[in-house]
Amino acid sequence: MKITAIKTYAVKVGIRNQLLVKIETDEGIFGWGESGLSGREKAVVGALEHYAEFLRGRDPFKIGSLWQEMYRSQYFEGGRVLQAAVSAIDIALHDIKGKALGVPVYDLLGGKQRDHIPTFATTFAAPGPEMIDQAKMLVEHGWTALRLSPAGHEEKQIYEPREHIATTAKWLVKAREELGDDVVLGIDYHHRLTVAEAASFCQKMPSGTLDFLEEPIRDESPGAYEALRRLTDVPFAIGEEFSSKWQFQPYIERDIHQFNRLDVCNVGGLTESMKVAAWSETHYVDMMPHNPLGPICTAATIHFCAAVANFSWLETRASPAETHLGFDNSDFFSTQPRLEGAVYPVSDAPGLGVEVNEDLLAKQSFEFWEAPHLKRRDGSVTNW
Repeated sequence: MKITAIKTYAVKVGIRNQLLVKIETDEGIFGWGESGLSGREKAVVGALEHYAEFLRGRDPFKIGSLWQEMYRSQYFEGGRVLQAAVSAIDIALHDIKGKALGVPVYDLLGGKQRDHIPTFATTFAAPGPEMIDQAKMLVEHGWTALRLSPAGHEEKQIYEPREHIATTAKWLVKAREELGDDVVLGIDYHHRLTVAEAASFCQKMPSGTLDFLEEPIRDESPGAYEALRRLTDVPFAIGEEFSSKWQFQPYIERDIHQFNRLDVCNVGGLTESMKVAAWSETHYVDMMPHNPLGPICTAATIHFCAAVANFSWLETRASPAETHLGFDNSDFFSTQPRLEGAVYPVSDAPGLGVEVNEDLLAKQSFEFWEAPHLKRRDGSVTNW
């Protein structure tokens, strides 16, 4: 079997652009992958065009060897753009191999360790009574792990963390009181805080209020996270923006965090994800994958979650709290993972188990989208 074509579809699907990659072979078997570099899909398309030049004619079964060739056979190796391209290719190659062998992808990763994948769901309302009502509704629907909403994220232009952290902390304490101690509660700050701001936020709540704090600060400096670690006892959930096992290395080896928010569509696909998971297991760090994209990402991540021992929850954007946001892509993906209550069943279909309406996909266009360019009230730029 030989690779004959690598096709890219950077198009608007539902509420967002997706970058889907189809790899075709001379035996008629094809595989689908997805890239996770949201907002910069065009850059990844360019990288995919470079890789396609030497991947055509190659054996798609040699997944590990092709991964190394894509990573090592250039002077400027790695980085988020290149690794997003490698991720999509790697996932598609696993899809091809699973289909060719007649086995689900999890069998290529060591076999299934669980029959269904627990998820965490996210509220969208700002801190206040509505947020707590949404959380209660999710608990009634079976969720035992929730990610709640910080204040200030609804603003599109101005973001001042100090104006919001006290309000958020107050309502998280209230949520813990209302929901009880058995529900896992976390919050995502989207790396918008400094070390001092994140520490102040955590210190405004009694110990035990939060079970995880996601992405409180930017990830470039492990030392900054170590400083924050000394100032709070809240477990950290970080890593969704990491693009290789090397970026995870200092966090794992220095025992900085407790949950890996690994993204299979950014880190280097399933090949790299399994290495990060094994490394994390030696430090008792659980996998808590990032999953905000489309059904290809969800399916690939489900197979990953099924095959690793150190797993906690998978992110889902398909809960009753977020269905109004338009994440349903049924027209484009006739067969895709579907929640059963608060869990995803693990598909036993060959490959990823997703069917794509390519004809409809080809009719879609790309719509440029730019993340909000947030500023503080003094006019300076801050993180989105």
